[in-house]
Amino acid sequence: MPRTIRITRSHKLAAAVLVAAGSVTAITATGGQSEAQPTAAKSSATAGKAATGAPTAQEIAAEKAAAESAAKKAAADAAAAKKVAADRKAAAAKAVAERKAEAKKAAEKARSEKQAANRSTERKAVAAPKKAAPKAAPKAAPKAAPKKYANNLDGWIRESLDIMKKKNIPGSYEGLHRNIMRESSGNPNAVNDWDINARNGIPSKGLLQVIQPTFDAYHVKGTPKKLTDPVANITAAANYAADRYGSIDNVDSAY
Repeated sequence: MPRTIRITRSHKLAAAVLVAAGSVTAITATGGQSEAQPTAAKSSATAGKAATGAPTAQEIAAEKAAAESAAKKAAADAAAAKKVAADRKAAAAKAVAERKAEAKKAAEKARSEKQAANRSTERKAVAAPKKAAPKAAPKAAPKAAPKKYANNLDGWIRESLDIMKKKNIPGSYEGLHRNIMRESSGNPNAVNDWDINARNGIPSKGLLQVIQPTFDAYHVKGTPKKLTDPVANITAAANYAADRYGSIDNVDSAY
């Protein structure tokens, strides 16, 4: 048979002591929980806010202002970069244009010099001008004493001018002197031994640098038939220039 347990007075006292101890412990625990309750509530509110993610109006305004500021800065940076790129492009285009202009100018100068050289080196003989119809002989005038000329450039030009006047060949002292100084510097024995005519065996010679075929075609009667004779050279060259350019005065470069 099962054993019957008898609760004595001692047992009752021990139980009462245990109940009392349990009550104290519960009160102590409850008091601690009451003191910590506000903090726990606060933490719960914060956690709830974090969980919902709903920002305040002030936070929204601050974020909007920050976004607008960033957008403005990005736009300003983009405009500045665009301007720098445009400036660089314009500078590069200007440099290219300047180089092209310099190259064009150099090419034009070279072409002009080449054309001048060609005119100087390719004097070709042309057909002699048609003879004018003979004019009625003027009445004979008393013969004057022969005019004398100095044996120098001034004298050669003046003698040539007198012959040109008689033969109706236009030209002036200035026109002859200017072209003589450019072509030979006043040296009646000057010879061009480097141009195309020289390579062809007919170099330009004399005060006005005439080739032999041109001299023969435009030689003026009454002057020596010698290419390097100063007066004959000047007069033949003036006769050639009159036929081709209207007058030696119209010649300002290689002819």
